[in-house]
Amino acid sequence: MDSQTASAPRTVQDASTAATLKPNALGVLGILFFVLSGQAPLTGIAGAAPISVAIGNGSGTPAAYVLAGAVILLFSVGFVAMGRHVVDAGAFYTYIGTGLGRTAGAGSASVALFAYCVIQAAMYGLYGSIVGGLVADHTGIHLSWWVYTLLTMAVVQALGAAGIEMGARVLAVFVLAEFGILLVFSLVTLAKGGGPEGLGVAHSFAPSAALKGAPGVAVMFAVASMFGFEATAIYGEEAREPKKTVPRATYLSVVVVTGFFALVSWTLISAYGASRAPGAAARALAHGDSAGFVFAPIAAQFGGWVGDVLPVLLATSLFAGILTFHNSANRYLFSLGRDRQLPAALCRLNDRHAPWAAGCVQTVIAVLLVLPFALAGKDPVLTLFSWFSGLAVLAMMLLYLLTSVSVVVFFRRRRVDTRLWHTLIAPVLGALGLAGAIWLILANFTTLIGGAMSTAVWLVLAVPVVLALGVANERLRSRRTTAAPR
Repeated sequence: MDSQTASAPRTVQDASTAATLKPNALGVLGILFFVLSGQAPLTGIAGAAPISVAIGNGSGTPAAYVLAGAVILLFSVGFVAMGRHVVDAGAFYTYIGTGLGRTAGAGSASVALFAYCVIQAAMYGLYGSIVGGLVADHTGIHLSWWVYTLLTMAVVQALGAAGIEMGARVLAVFVLAEFGILLVFSLVTLAKGGGPEGLGVAHSFAPSAALKGAPGVAVMFAVASMFGFEATAIYGEEAREPKKTVPRATYLSVVVVTGFFALVSWTLISAYGASRAPGAAARALAHGDSAGFVFAPIAAQFGGWVGDVLPVLLATSLFAGILTFHNSANRYLFSLGRDRQLPAALCRLNDRHAPWAAGCVQTVIAVLLVLPFALAGKDPVLTLFSWFSGLAVLAMMLLYLLTSVSVVVFFRRRRVDTRLWHTLIAPVLGALGLAGAIWLILANFTTLIGGAMSTAVWLVLAVPVVLALGVANERLRSRRTTAAPR
């Protein structure tokens, strides 16, 4: 590989179709930590569970997580099967392009990049708000939320450029901390036999409990909590023995995430009592403190010190998710540059084989997405976080659906795997489940974003517009390539 000039001293690889990310850098656990950090488990529990309990199916919320996990697991069967034959940092883009054609792949690449960038921007909004509150409470210094957000963008850029192993180590600490305290709370609650009404297994997992109230809302938020598990394939190029590591990490992440959310939501409901939990969650939402529904029983279990620790862990949970989506987005940009869908300069790697140029572009995109909300003085939680998180979930569900269809088409055309369950039955069942999830998201989109119908319409329309722009860009590129003299 050629050395770079002094203008970019850290970059040692020119933009080239031969550019490759660092191989053998991640094992199963390393990839798993990236997935779990993208899930931001404490954020998912503190943000989604209270809403599901209050306005969804109440004490049946844990069953919604199980149902969502079953749908994602069905999707994963075909996803993993195709991943044995396609290993690329583009993941969805490559999978859909291989099965449904390059044009469809280009459109999906735009949607995937869009989804990762907007979910990261959403998390920046909530993160800036939480960190600003923590700093004000402990130091008396009051600064705008966007100050902390911009400073964190610089840190995330530096960690992304430091290489994938450094990112995995940082995430491991944060993920273990938030997982640890929630898991210990759940295990202690189980050991004590639950709260005032016992464990309430039937109240949380019986079919009648799962279907009461508004189960569609609960399933919608449960599916949203699964966002990010597909990162297993994104890191396939950097994984040790990707044909073994990626499938193991994928299945393990889905099972762990599903079991974790179901267990923690169940024990939270049990701590209040199945009949009292919906009222407690509704009161927390009415006071604008959904996290209080989660934090209160944990503090009651372990003591008041937890009330000081949990907000910090919520901030680190968000930071871990932000770093994960930075890495996911810059690998999409890298892959698109390598495939000449975007400028080839995005292929530039530094001496740690990290996508240096793509990382810089991703950080610029994050600034451009966050800045309008800061300049307009908008509430970062009620607008930036709420709107963009709902938008990202809708975009990602569309990609899951297109990938399931692509898996079926790929294995019907190329008989490289004749297992019907893996290549046809599970992908079709997964596609049906994902189509149902998309319908639920669209039907309840105003609830998901916490906004008005007019806002919901504009946000929903953004997804097909981004898809169409990706398709149009590929067609223009193809025409230029065809017209170019040989």
